[in-house]
Amino acid sequence: MTELENFKLLGVALAIGLLIGLERGWRARDRVEGMRVAGLRTYGLIGLLGGLSGILAQQVDAFLMGFAFLGLTSVLLVAYSKSLDKFEDFSITSIIASLITFTLGALTVFGHVTLASASAVVITSLLSFKPLLHGWLKKLEQHELNATLELLLISVVILPILPNQNYGAWAAFNPYQVWWMVVLIAGVSYLGYFAMKIGGNQHGPVLTGALGGLVSSTAVTLNLSKLSTQYPEMENVLAAGILTACATLFARTLLLTSVMNPALFQTLFSAVLMMMFVTYLLAFLLWKNARGFRTNEEITLTNPFQLGMALKFATFLVLIMLLSKGLTLYFGAMGTYFLAATSGLADVDPIIISMAQMSKEGMDVSVATRAILIALTVNSGIKSIFSWVIGGRALGLRVGGTLLGAVVAGLLLMYEINMD
Repeated sequence: MTELENFKLLGVALAIGLLIGLERGWRARDRVEGMRVAGLRTYGLIGLLGGLSGILAQQVDAFLMGFAFLGLTSVLLVAYSKSLDKFEDFSITSIIASLITFTLGALTVFGHVTLASASAVVITSLLSFKPLLHGWLKKLEQHELNATLELLLISVVILPILPNQNYGAWAAFNPYQVWWMVVLIAGVSYLGYFAMKIGGNQHGPVLTGALGGLVSSTAVTLNLSKLSTQYPEMENVLAAGILTACATLFARTLLLTSVMNPALFQTLFSAVLMMMFVTYLLAFLLWKNARGFRTNEEITLTNPFQLGMALKFATFLVLIMLLSKGLTLYFGAMGTYFLAATSGLADVDPIIISMAQMSKEGMDVSVATRAILIALTVNSGIKSIFSWVIGGRALGLRVGGTLLGAVVAGLLLMYEINMD
């Protein structure tokens, strides 16, 4: 390595130290000179020390890196212990940041410039986000923490170790693929839950519908329909909220199929997009012509992800896939359509992802497309009935009429495309 290359690498190491030191120094900027353990200049020097130690280690002995690291650690510990008497600050974040700065400086001279630079940016961002992260931590509830850990458990720990091969009758059970589908749907619902929590219902039922539709459009329908009995003459805004959730379900269908099976996504795209567009449009018109609506009542959407629920969903999904293959084998496409209609009475996610998977394994894409459209149609009808029975005739007409029009428009468009 030439002297010029060494100068460039040491420059990067110095820049990394200055970047991290900028954030650390800004946070301690109110302390008088000499009262800070480490600031902008010190972090720059630590990064440079890491780079110089790396060069010496390459030229002399690798053990020099270890001695330099231990020496820096000793100096930092002494400085930290002295500062405790003055500030009673028990945080060791600055010590860890200093040791990381040294390590990143060393990484640059070993040829990992991009890795070291990117790591420095991420670390500096993480350090600067302290107030935001602590604010989130204070708002985090126990069941939300548990849900986060469980989601990581099923995605990071369990998913990679599952076998990716088919088992059972008609080779319908693939542990890896089934669990990947569980992770996918759980992740979407998990994000929807926190979007719902952050947005809350203080901005009205329409925002509730947009965010809650990522979790469960049926739950939004039930909750807003109940509010209709408490707030008469507010059918327009409540219907707008329900329809926004239903339109979000159509968008969610496109999202799931695009991730799992692009070929199926292409055949569904026009019809489901039309359903989504009509529903969103009429929801907007209802909202625009609605009176003001304010309530302090919370829209009840519990955390959708629990480990027990994931296992039940996986079981239900395997059952749907097994029935789909069996009914298709013995009754042809009509068996699949019957199963899709039955599934649509409760939840469309299992039939959507099972059709997406099976159409990749040999099922006719047109059959999978019709099955998903049947499930969406039945599910839209069920939500229309809920809004009528629970929320009353006025709400039911708005919701049911819109969903009927949206579904008919989507199916007619699909028919026209197929005719062409």
